[in-house]
Amino acid sequence: MTTQETTAHPDRLSRLGDALDHATESLGEAASNARETVKVASRKVQEGASSGIYKAAYGVSFGAVFAAVFLVELLPEGSTLRRGLEDGAEAGFDSAVTKAEARRAKRRTYVEKPEATS
Repeated sequence: MTTQETTAHPDRLSRLGDALDHATESLGEAASNARETVKVASRKVQEGASSGIYKAAYGVSFGAVFAAVFLVELLPEGSTLRRGLEDGAEAGFDSAVTKAEARRAKRRTYVEKPEATS
């Protein structure tokens, strides 16, 4: 009996070691898969949030402009309110174009690199 126990004992330890190795590998793979899944999910959430914010801003902007244009068209041609809305819209558009051009000009500025001293 002692001989059987002695030969069976190392076999059990070997199997236990193999099982632990396999479990460690599985946990490592699971952690790696979880990281990748989180990265993909994070990207999708960010894309969805960006899309939602864009659509909300677009809807607010479109609604405000459409309502103003609709209101202007309902007002009589010589109305002071109509002229004020039209002039304000033109000034706002001109201001937006000027600011956009200024931003573009800032992006295009060339910064000269200092020469390296030897």
